[in-house]
Amino acid sequence: MTARKHGAANDGPSEDGLIEAAVHRRLTVAVCWAVSRRATLDSRELYEESYAINEEFREWLLCLEDHPLELSQTVLMVPQDLGAGCWNSDPEGRRRPESDGLLEI
Repeated sequence: MTARKHGAANDGPSEDGLIEAAVHRRLTVAVCWAVSRRATLDSRELYEESYAINEEFREWLLCLEDHPLELSQTVLMVPQDLGAGCWNSDPEGRRRPESDGLLEI
């Protein structure tokens, strides 16, 4: 069993854990984009552009490895209790919850 950074195992998710998960999702999206873009450029035989994307992405990842806080500082988490105020009125005047979920920005 591994020890958590903050508190006991029954404290629920830590804020650091939420930020780490958000950063991981952003990195996953960025990696998927870069791989997809490279495949598209390679399929069109645009090898110089493909190489440029690879190099820029590599430099970006290495920068994140050296300065990991730079990406985590740009992650904004929506407060958990914000959903309580997200109500719309339909044409008949009834209040109903927003159909859009709360988003991580």
